[in-house]
Amino acid sequence: MKVERNIALLSILFIALIFIKCDDDTPGGMSMDDDDITVISGDVELNPALVAEGKETFRFDTFGDEAFWSDVLHIDKAILGEELGGFGPGVSPETALAVGLKVDAEALPAELVTAISAGEVDLTDPATTVALLSLDAVVGLKGTFDDDGNLTALGVTCASCHATVDDSFAPGIGRRLDGWANRDLDVGAIVNLSDNVQAVAELLTVPEATLRSILAQWGPGRYNAVVFLDGKATTPDGQIATNLIPAAYGMQGVELVTYTGWGDLTYWNALVATLEMNGHGPLVDPRLDDPVQYPIAAANNFGNTMDPEDRVTDKLEGLAQYQLSLEPPVPPAGSFDEVAALIGKDLFEGKADCSSCHLQEILADNVLHSADEIGIDDFESSRSPTGMYRTTPLRGLFAHMKGGFYHDGRYETLLEVINHYDDHFSLELTEDEKSNLVEYLKSI
Repeated sequence: MKVERNIALLSILFIALIFIKCDDDTPGGMSMDDDDITVISGDVELNPALVAEGKETFRFDTFGDEAFWSDVLHIDKAILGEELGGFGPGVSPETALAVGLKVDAEALPAELVTAISAGEVDLTDPATTVALLSLDAVVGLKGTFDDDGNLTALGVTCASCHATVDDSFAPGIGRRLDGWANRDLDVGAIVNLSDNVQAVAELLTVPEATLRSILAQWGPGRYNAVVFLDGKATTPDGQIATNLIPAAYGMQGVELVTYTGWGDLTYWNALVATLEMNGHGPLVDPRLDDPVQYPIAAANNFGNTMDPEDRVTDKLEGLAQYQLSLEPPVPPAGSFDEVAALIGKDLFEGKADCSSCHLQEILADNVLHSADEIGIDDFESSRSPTGMYRTTPLRGLFAHMKGGFYHDGRYETLLEVINHYDDHFSLELTEDEKSNLVEYLKSI
């Protein structure tokens, strides 16, 4: 149960789809005006001390969100299970791994690693999950313990959605990979472990049974970020509305950090920490006051969120610096055809004209595009204040292929993406050319 809740927090992190800058008139707060935008670019000089501070924030800071995830949703009690003073069967490591949570092997003592390897640790016991939490070994989850070692609260961090592990020890257990999208995380399943989703159902003005049904259909690596602002749980054709959890590495020079260009990196972090994670922080954004586009946000005054206990604002600079330090990963040797990739690169920059939007060096253009321009529907873009889609940065593409491509995973393979643009722009690519383009995309 706690695991689901943690995942819920993880997915909620993904909801951060906007950006704002500190307003001098709002002490400690975040606000946005048309001419008051701070852009974090690849030209920012990284401060080693701030990067180190941001790393700790990214991995372990909950911004005080335990008040929601434990006090309201009781996720800590769901993890404990009835035998340990909570409710239900509890969440074992086996269950936690099954819903996409990850374990940092480097946080485990050598004797525990040996015991796990020897099969001497019960991975079906919720008490083992509690022990892992006490070691800060569950990626993206932060437990609070009393003097007797009892779990008293649980919170979620940025790493819950935007970090995974390399599986070097076992599936779901290995060295941390910060910035990688956790496409195994089943946020909906985790939230459904709570015994008290009524508060969320009331926020969205739907029956609890309806909410649980929707959550059960989200699936791994997916989350509906804007539903907490506009209440839209399904697409116009009746499909469940979800987006893929995005990668958070390779942000150098990228000014629009969400699928629909709500804003920059600093605002993204502020919105997620305050509204999605339910941490203690201020957020001021007049765009959320629109009762037609954002009925949920307007009704709850989310665009004017104030909290006297600000645990967010002074963490934003370091957090952004750490994220900007995360370079895109390099594809493994042998994972693509090198000769074909070189030919594909020429096509990418030539006949296919992909580079007109995916510009070197960041493979993006920091430009917003209409749905018609890229040949898709405007459902998701219409939910953004921009009404547009941003060009997705492609560096490190191989590491977030699971779940499909585009914001909602509508294309299962790279070839399907290429076929879409071949048709939309009448490129008349041959099958060999398409194949070479696929190899190039796998190589970047």
